[in-house]
Amino acid sequence: MKISINKAHFPVTVLGPGRRVGIWLQGCSIGCKGCVSQDTWSVDPGRDMGVAQLLSWCRQTTGCKLDGITITGGEPFDQPPALAALLTALVQWRSHDKLDFDILCYSGYALANLQRKHSGLLQQIDALIPEPFVQARPLTHVWRGSSNQPLVLLSERGRQRYANHVDALAQASDKRMQTMVDGNRVWYVGVPARGDMAALQAACEGRGLAFSEVSWRP
Repeated sequence: MKISINKAHFPVTVLGPGRRVGIWLQGCSIGCKGCVSQDTWSVDPGRDMGVAQLLSWCRQTTGCKLDGITITGGEPFDQPPALAALLTALVQWRSHDKLDFDILCYSGYALANLQRKHSGLLQQIDALIPEPFVQARPLTHVWRGSSNQPLVLLSERGRQRYANHVDALAQASDKRMQTMVDGNRVWYVGVPARGDMAALQAACEGRGLAFSEVSWRP
């Protein structure tokens, strides 16, 4: 089974608790206004890879020492068969190697929509952050971009690990972004507050680092 991937990274520490594998899927049919990951919107067959290959990368990169997997995008539920194959592979890896990582998934679809159309997929996820990003609503809670987005606990593991985070506020002093460099590209991972990316770009340009293109504008 092939799955379309924008990027994957470890460790990610700003999209869920602990040291996590972050997997960004490629392709999104929703296109929320103000999304900071517009580079993940287009469907690109050139980014397809085997689920087995992705799982092998997760094993090798983490050494089986990880706290969780965060799946985002793009829109994960725009690839339901591929997402199902990935979730099955992750759950089997966790069980076979007797690991205790959790699986957190983001989606821009409404929770009711996901429960109606993808109940089987939700059974393999520990925690879910659904609903579209709404730029007009403030960032209020940890790991969520706008105040309409809940943190939904879907399993016993999810309830144990995320119960204290459901109502946790995103304080100004909290770390919300992390930076990584890949060749000539700089990746900013996390959930920025309104105006953070423009301020970051201005600060970099003030130091002589110009961005030729950015993911948060068309």
